[in-house]
Amino acid sequence: MNKPLDQDALSTMKFAVGQSVPRKEDPILVQGLGSYSDDIDLDGQLHAAMVRSQHAHGVIRGIDVSDALAMPGVVAVYTGADLVKAGYGTISSTLKMRGRDGEVMRNVARASLAVDKVRFIGDPVAMVVAETPAQARDAIEAVIVDIEQLGAVVDPASAVAPDAPQIYDDVPGNLILHYHHGDADVVSKVFAEAAHVVSLPILSNRVVVAPLEPRSAIGDYDAGSGRWTMYMGSQGVIGMRALIAAALGEPIERLRIVTRNVGGSFGMKSATYPEYVPLLHAARDLGRPVKWTDTRSESFVSDMHGRAIQLTASLALDAKGRFLAVRMEGFADIGAYLCHVAPLYATLNLAKNAPSVYRTPLIEVDVRAVLTNTTPVGPYRGAGRPDANYVMERLIDAAAVQMGVDRASLRRRNHIRPKDIPYSTPADTHYDSGDFTVLLDKALEAADWKGFARRRRESRKRGMLRGIGIGQYLEVTAPPMKEMGGIRFEKDGSVTILTGTLDYGQGHATPFAQVLASRLGVPFEKINLFQADSDRLIAGGGTGGSKSLMASGAAIVEASEKVIEKGRAVAAHVLEAAPVDVEFEAGRFSIVGTDRGVGIMELAESVNAGLLMPDGEPASLDVDHVHESAPSAYPNGCHIAEVEVDPETGVVRIVGYVAVNDFGVIVNPMLVEGQLHGGVVQGFGQAIMEHARYDESGQLVTGSFMDYAMPRAGDVPYFRVENHAVPATTNVLGVKGCGEAGCAGSLPSIMNALVDALGVTHIDMPATPQAVWRAIGEARGAAG
Repeated sequence: MNKPLDQDALSTMKFAVGQSVPRKEDPILVQGLGSYSDDIDLDGQLHAAMVRSQHAHGVIRGIDVSDALAMPGVVAVYTGADLVKAGYGTISSTLKMRGRDGEVMRNVARASLAVDKVRFIGDPVAMVVAETPAQARDAIEAVIVDIEQLGAVVDPASAVAPDAPQIYDDVPGNLILHYHHGDADVVSKVFAEAAHVVSLPILSNRVVVAPLEPRSAIGDYDAGSGRWTMYMGSQGVIGMRALIAAALGEPIERLRIVTRNVGGSFGMKSATYPEYVPLLHAARDLGRPVKWTDTRSESFVSDMHGRAIQLTASLALDAKGRFLAVRMEGFADIGAYLCHVAPLYATLNLAKNAPSVYRTPLIEVDVRAVLTNTTPVGPYRGAGRPDANYVMERLIDAAAVQMGVDRASLRRRNHIRPKDIPYSTPADTHYDSGDFTVLLDKALEAADWKGFARRRRESRKRGMLRGIGIGQYLEVTAPPMKEMGGIRFEKDGSVTILTGTLDYGQGHATPFAQVLASRLGVPFEKINLFQADSDRLIAGGGTGGSKSLMASGAAIVEASEKVIEKGRAVAAHVLEAAPVDVEFEAGRFSIVGTDRGVGIMELAESVNAGLLMPDGEPASLDVDHVHESAPSAYPNGCHIAEVEVDPETGVVRIVGYVAVNDFGVIVNPMLVEGQLHGGVVQGFGQAIMEHARYDESGQLVTGSFMDYAMPRAGDVPYFRVENHAVPATTNVLGVKGCGEAGCAGSLPSIMNALVDALGVTHIDMPATPQAVWRAIGEARGAAG
């Protein structure tokens, strides 16, 4: 059994676990030397542009491509009929969830290019291929698409109405799944008998993901081998290969995925998209590589959106303020098609994360996952985890106000205590570690909670409103799947880690190297990371759900043990000793009780130089290993936001932010803090600014950065971040994951602070200046 890393013993090492080592890739990226998908060009490549529907819902009566084919540089135009004729597959969810009455969810098969109907504005109906990008984009204007318009529906509650337009003939009521968790009768009885009940309407607003790098891909085909290669952004080449192979209707062996640098994803690039199959088809059909890069305006409608959950949430408490039950009921807007993990993020993930850090005996989640004539919705940083924590924290604050009790005290009263752990929740999750009250108390102290009244008085003197809010959270990470831990000792003296997670901004190369260096004593600066090519990996769960270090880290640790085992045999041969007499410590094999030994790098050099080993003994130190997976972990924390509001304009300004977190063992504190900063800012954007809005016809009215606001550096203050580590017991490193936690803490803390400042019962996200100004006016009118 591997022992957890001893951080204290390694603390003096410059690159040890626990040290804030700068990211390996930064010197390359900040000089503009990275290689993103659009930077890749292949000899003889053509360029593609997509023809997209201008209508939210309608029947395709015909597509005339003749004028486009006659335009300069145009090589081909493909429609859905061409792909059907070629026999490709379709895109659909990979899940088979069951509904309230045991029924299997209704999946829908999406053609890569629409064949019968269009179902949202931006739905691709044809692809033009030309010699240059400009020629391709000019030619899409010449493709004439005859669409008989049908009525559109953009709101999930309206979509289930009896007279709503039916988006699919075989999906009655536009209902994909009526998800239910919990015992409705028991929960109803508890609510009926509870001393206190609070209910709130909760909107987790639809957001545009908008990563720095738009999607881009190049399809290539090798006629000799009959294999495709796709160069593209993704969140893991192994998973993407499986998804695209299914859309092609081909075995995975016929497809290779290559992903180099990725400029952000947040869940959005984990899915396959309809552009990919026609690109690969054109590459085979034309015998030349075909490249496509999305424009920013197209990406607003073509990339999956996030969140889009509408709930009514309720909390039942006894006379002493102890939680009895929580209930969430409402709708999840799926959009016009299902992504690969729909509707997991808006159903099961809500239930799993609803318990948070509290002893809540009963949980009921009842959500209808509904189709609408809008851009499909998929996982977005947290994928239901921030939403569930937001619901719980808003309910607790509302209960505290209703009962006239202190917000922090009500939380303490209901915390899961250290003596309760291991703790099983009503959502069938099992907490192995945590110290939740300590986190709350540390956050209150760091935020100077006791001094808030003085700061509020100072704000009032300046005509400002001031509020402070708590956002305590716990997330259930995605369970790691099988993950590769490959180690290569290269002939140039470097060492390569091969693993199937994928860095799209997280900075994997540095903490993974810290783990390997700590285990094998390999020089940190000689360690490289490879995640980019499905042909070179034997397994990979990709990056998502805050699981990368749990998966790849464990795989690296286990692979290191195999390297030591092989190295012991090789060192025994070199040192002329029995393997049982060879020990390994701090990067060196030595004969027990002597000073005779050999370093692991020296040993690898000898092997690479042609060291002859006896038959049956290892011929190299290289290892290909697959980690079989580990249970989910439970990162948690407490964030406290302080806001100031200008009542004359409704402008909200964050003036203080504290985050105290338990991410278990922290391999690289600097990178963890960076991940947290990003999540907090994204949460601030959703809370105060961002909202993808549609008009009744299905037109996205926030379709560019002229209409869709995103946070900037000047919008947020300095963050005070502290860590209170309680190591996880479910993985060898003791880590818990941190990538999505910032959103989970920031949504509730910011919105609770704003409600506190305004003195209202509730305000929906996004709390834009207009919405805040109106809420202030309504509150004053009600008071006067």
